[in-house]
Amino acid sequence: MFERLIKVVGGFARRTDGNIAIITALMAIPMLFLAGMGVDYGLASMREQQLDAYADAAALAAVTPTMMAQNTSVGVTAAKNTFNAQAGQLSDVKNLSLNVAIATAGSKRSATVSYTASYVTTFPQFLGDTMGITGTSTATGGLAPNIDFYLLLDDSPSMAIAATQAGINTMVANTSPQGGCAFGCHETHPQADNLGNPGGEDNYALARNLGVTLRIDLLRQAAQNLMSTASSTEASNHSSYRMGIYTFDHQINTLQTLTSNLTTAGTSAGNISLLTVYDNNNLTSTNNNSDTDTNYDTAFTTLNTAMPNPGSGTNTTGDTPQEVLFLVSDGVEDEMSGGSRKIQVPPLADCTTIKNRGIRIAVLYTTYLPLPTNAFYNSYVAPFQTNISPTLTSCASPGLFFQVNTGGDISAAMAALFGLAIQSSYLSQ
Repeated sequence: MFERLIKVVGGFARRTDGNIAIITALMAIPMLFLAGMGVDYGLASMREQQLDAYADAAALAAVTPTMMAQNTSVGVTAAKNTFNAQAGQLSDVKNLSLNVAIATAGSKRSATVSYTASYVTTFPQFLGDTMGITGTSTATGGLAPNIDFYLLLDDSPSMAIAATQAGINTMVANTSPQGGCAFGCHETHPQADNLGNPGGEDNYALARNLGVTLRIDLLRQAAQNLMSTASSTEASNHSSYRMGIYTFDHQINTLQTLTSNLTTAGTSAGNISLLTVYDNNNLTSTNNNSDTDTNYDTAFTTLNTAMPNPGSGTNTTGDTPQEVLFLVSDGVEDEMSGGSRKIQVPPLADCTTIKNRGIRIAVLYTTYLPLPTNAFYNSYVAPFQTNISPTLTSCASPGLFFQVNTGGDISAAMAALFGLAIQSSYLSQ
């Protein structure tokens, strides 16, 4: 029997027809391990970048001109609130521990924000349940500078989404012939799309008749409120702020050239309106542009030309104001380039070109809401949805990124971001 066993084993060893399958099976385990490890390392790195940006914003929040007039405990609270408001949105980050330290020397103050956290892994069987991530940011502040702001505001059809979840539900419930549409798109010829709305109205009119507030409505009000905030702040800070207001869709639109008259700027902000199209896929009756109505390249290039090189913002003779590009958008580019349609995150190269000139970019991301029942979203936006926030974070200058979710207060978010931009503080770590 022993000799027979040796023959069987020997025969098996001499056969080669199954070796490839065996080797593949054996290699599958380490390959799966490496793939899972790569996914988790990549996601952990992305979360660390986001938390670093929140730490930057928190450190800067502690040394604003307003905070400079308060005792350090108020600055510590402001930093913690700023960090936690953003970090709390990351569902796969747990065990957050935050430390804020503030030191004052003469007319300057520095704030150091340090955090530790745990990223909850997607494949715990490979790297364990969590991965540790840490970061530190330090900001120093002084007197408030003079600043020119160039507001670049997205007025493309995607900004016609209902502003709250209740509004979204109402729009979807009243657009069943369209399969349920959460957007109040503005069309001059809606009958071509057979929307099925009462009286042949477009979805914009439907939203108005249903009493649904759209995101573009909140953006308009927020921009008007910002002018009032800027006016009162420049008086208290003994600084000067000028405002230029632009919207962008398939092109860029000038609502207000740079002005120091913030009352006039507020009136101009009241003219912010949604792009009106002819019907689905058609910008006009003779222009079928396939709804490519969010052109970041044109917007950034135009404003890069319009904005002068920045100064230091002091009142010293010969000095000029600092320059800040203030972008508000849901972060999805949709434009024609080289004869093909591009639906993607905004190009970081455009942001880099502007920042390399010493111009800061403040970004308010009005979250692009996942709409799993929408065919366009599933086909074109869902594949890069999770990359929008990190990309806009990278576009923004350190500490000048803010995100507001559906139903959030855009006015408060714009005011908070403005507050971060006007300080004379800078990141030193």
